[in-house]
Order: sequence, then structure tokens, then C-alpha cells
Amino acid sequence: MTALLIALMVIGDAASDVLITRGMKQVGEVSSLRPLALFRTAGRVARNRSFVLGLAVSTLHFAAFVSLLSYIDLSFVIPASALVYVASTLGARLFLHERVTSRRWLGSAFVCAGVALLSIGR
Repeated sequence: MTALLIALMVIGDAASDVLITRGMKQVGEVSSLRPLALFRTAGRVARNRSFVLGLAVSTLHFAAFVSLLSYIDLSFVIPASALVYVASTLGARLFLHERVTSRRWLGSAFVCAGVALLSIGR
């Protein structure tokens, strides 16, 4: 059950990041902080399917996160949640077609190594 909840937490967080990013790119740059401009932007955001789906998936992430905290130490859950950096980088490459440098992939590999090291001591 723990592995499934960690997977839901990580995949849910990464998927929500990718979906919300896609939605905001579709909405366009927030170029003005005037109240009327922000109100119009908020309206476009609220009607954007990717953004709304990203919020829904974020809810799934949060439910898995709090479920894990109900029976696992925070000192394990937080490092395990760091796998979202790897999943988000992969999602950015595959779904948003971002160019991911070798330095970023190396950083993701270090995150994986750190999570593996922490899970051994559990």
C-alpha cells in the first residue's frame, strides 16, 4: 500500500505540474497586475481544461500525501516526494517538449540516488 501511495503522490504531483504549466502557456503570459487584467486572466484560467484537470490531479496528490503521513514518518515521505523532480522533468520533456539538458538529467539521477539511499535506512 505504501508503494502505491508514493507512486500516486509522485505521479499526481508531476502530472499536475505538467497540466498546470500547459494550461498557463495556453492562457498566456500574465503581463499586468492591474485588478481588471488579473480578473480577465483568472477567467481564462478557470475555463482552461488543462489547468482545471491539473488542479483535480493535484487533489489526488494531496490525498495520497496526507494518507502516507497518517502512518509513515515525515522524514521518509518528504524525501520520497522528491521523486517528483524526476517525474516532472520527464513529463516536461515528453509532454511539453521542453529541451532538458544533460545537467538537469544528472541532477535528476542524484535525486533518485538520494531517495534510494534514504529508503534503504527505513
